[in-house]
Amino acid sequence: MNWDDTAPPADDTTGRLVGSAADGEDQAVEAALRPKSLAEFVGQERVREQLDLVLRAARQRGATADHVLLSGAPGLGKTTLSMIIAAEMEAPIRITSGPAIQHAGDLAAILSSLQEGEVLFLDEIHRMSRPAEEMLYMAMEDFRVDVIVGKGPGATAIPLELPPFTLVGATTRAGLLPPPLRDRFGFTAHMEFYEPAELERVIHRSADLLDVTIDTAGAAEIAGRSRGTPRIANRLLRRVRDYAQVKADGRINQEIAGAALRVYEVDARGLDRLDRAVLEALLKLFGGGPVGLSTLSVAVGEERETVEEVAEPFLVREGLLARTPRGRVATPAAWAHLGLTAPQSHGTGGSGQGDLFGA
Repeated sequence: MNWDDTAPPADDTTGRLVGSAADGEDQAVEAALRPKSLAEFVGQERVREQLDLVLRAARQRGATADHVLLSGAPGLGKTTLSMIIAAEMEAPIRITSGPAIQHAGDLAAILSSLQEGEVLFLDEIHRMSRPAEEMLYMAMEDFRVDVIVGKGPGATAIPLELPPFTLVGATTRAGLLPPPLRDRFGFTAHMEFYEPAELERVIHRSADLLDVTIDTAGAAEIAGRSRGTPRIANRLLRRVRDYAQVKADGRINQEIAGAALRVYEVDARGLDRLDRAVLEALLKLFGGGPVGLSTLSVAVGEERETVEEVAEPFLVREGLLARTPRGRVATPAAWAHLGLTAPQSHGTGGSGQGDLFGA
């Protein structure tokens, strides 16, 4: 079982049960259930194998491991892997984030206090300020930073030697990283969404640690609604556990899991209230589209950014919605999922709202 305890992105503020951001409760539970080694880490087989080779080779040489860049959606295990890297290298870990480093001095203070071999985990590294980013180039490559003292013509640069350390950077938007920074990582890995079978293993492991009795069908029911994300799988497991404790004998089977997730408005494909509201507005009000994002946001009573950044990525990944130059368009799978029949004119222009309000 593996997932991140990273800070939520600015747009993920809806508190959804299937949201990928971790709140305070999530972080506390995740800390207790987090795997401690690569052997315990479920899923991401290719990444685990490659990372194991990198770490073993470094240990055999008695050297610090190469810098590591982990990319992928929230909740897939980037923070967990950073902690495992530190544990495998028997090194301490320092955790910070890109948004927290707004000045080069902030980064210099962190780097100057690192111990030899220490792992520095920098979450959302793409959101770091440009001056700090440029300082990081030299720190990663030469283990040195130049601290500027004074201003104007009298300013002087004082070189500061750093002990060898391992930087583990995590990002949900690898495309925003500048090439000079990306190229300085010795190992890069992209975290993929999990298959249902892998999520079942995550759920069984978490259930054992939480002392929850769950059968194979119950775990499969939860896994199928977890959007390919371990963090969501564990969040759903805890809510189903609550339902089973109050409404049944505490044991989770397929019937109990299904009933619990209906209460929490998570359907068989993992869509929640917001996802369905977007689809229903697109289908029932605009005939399947195309419709502009601003119009669609007003129809569901949400901010434009919430619809675009929180609901749409999963709907697009599931093949229920498509983004086109003229606006958002529902796919045949969306009509089928909501049990509606597409009008004959669907796909030939729809309401045309996208032309008026923009995509």
